Amino acid sequence: MTIMSQDLVASSAIPVEHAADMALAMKYASQGPRYTSYPTAPQFRQDFPLQQYRDWQGLEGDHKRDPLSLYLHVPFCHDICYYCACNKIVTREKNVAQRYLGHLQREIAMQSELVGDRRPITQMHWGGGTPTYLDHAQITELMHMLASHFRLLDKGYREYSIEIDPRTVDTSTIALLKGVGFNRISLGIQDFDPLVQKSVNRIQPFNEVAALVDSIRSHGFRSLSFDLIYGLPHQDRESMAETLRKVIALRPDRIACYNYAHLPERFTSQRAIDRLTLPEPNEKLLLHEIISHTLQDAGYLHIGMDHYVLPQDELAIAQQEGRLQRNFQGYSMRMADDLLGLGVSAISQIGDYYLQNEREIKGYYQLLEADELPITRGCKVNSDDKLRRHIIMTLISDLKLDFSECNRQFDIDFTNTFSRELDALAPMAEDDLLCITASGIEISKRGRPFLRNICMPFDAYLDAHKGDEAPPKFSATV
Repeated sequence: MTIMSQDLVASSAIPVEHAADMALAMKYASQGPRYTSYPTAPQFRQDFPLQQYRDWQGLEGDHKRDPLSLYLHVPFCHDICYYCACNKIVTREKNVAQRYLGHLQREIAMQSELVGDRRPITQMHWGGGTPTYLDHAQITELMHMLASHFRLLDKGYREYSIEIDPRTVDTSTIALLKGVGFNRISLGIQDFDPLVQKSVNRIQPFNEVAALVDSIRSHGFRSLSFDLIYGLPHQDRESMAETLRKVIALRPDRIACYNYAHLPERFTSQRAIDRLTLPEPNEKLLLHEIISHTLQDAGYLHIGMDHYVLPQDELAIAQQEGRLQRNFQGYSMRMADDLLGLGVSAISQIGDYYLQNEREIKGYYQLLEADELPITRGCKVNSDDKLRRHIIMTLISDLKLDFSECNRQFDIDFTNTFSRELDALAPMAEDDLLCITASGIEISKRGRPFLRNICMPFDAYLDAHKGDEAPPKFSATV
């Protein structure tokens, strides 16, 4: 054991294996993409071939009949959460949501005509902002808009989910969401410690969240997810252990644990956070290890990166069966190849194209008022992108890669084509993060927190940005 590892054990009073994992985390600490797409968002350009995309959509084919996922972005919040890096608008101005719905209706009608209204919507997700910023009548109105222009399903296998700020809903809202067709809920928990909550301006007592969880379960939702964040001000090992104790007591089906990135120069709300109250780097790594070991000891499976699920959860089963995918909503079951994003800043992945809507609401409104699609950035993937996307997304989702499948599907010799990338993975294999054989790559249990690092050698664009005056900024990989 290194001197650093000995110091970690002595200072944290945790088992040796935790310190060993922390030493690995320190060794591989870097910045990198979350790989919710490949190519990633920094490759989206304003001069992408939008007309070529529209011409392709005008053709008849399977892309007019195949299943489709919908993502809908509601950007509004009543209050600012200081840590937030989402595209949001904090306002209590009256009628702001109704004006947004009016413009959203125009986009829904235009996109339905272009993408097709016969495609079964097997998955749908409302995110934000805070989707429950909308009142009950507006939620009902928006779902009716979607049902009028797309083929929504009432089948049990559908996945219709919504993100909820627990401070914005009560039991009547939960009943309404179930009534209009949602069957999955994601709660933004972040942390249960009162001091941490106060420091990020998000007060939501445990008892209130517990009552909300009871209501969600009593209404028969198929799945409940929690979002947690580590690295917030005033978090330490004791407060995190207590938060995890409360989380485990509520037993959500899925838990996502995100690494807080303090970037006040990019996100002005983060300037309200006192930098001196943030955990030191070593303490932050320890928080990560406490989360990982505590959740797994409590029976959760680490399916990869920052996601943990109960063994009976559909994501765990999908991973075992090779039906897990990763996209802009994180991990989900592979129920549709195409994803249509609606609303300001929303991103679509359709066919060979990535498309992003205007990120500023004023510009979003102006384009729709001019009867134009609000798409302002995007890219078309080439053959090399498709190959590398297959490799990256397969590793992230299946935790293994079959060289012969790549050779067959893309007509390559994998070991020759990616000899440099395999050499870059060799130190990770020595650290037991993965195993490389003549037939493929397999990620070990120890390697699951390092999936982003493992994928980065296959990302052709990371090297392309080296030497740029302002290369893309990514979050910490661990």
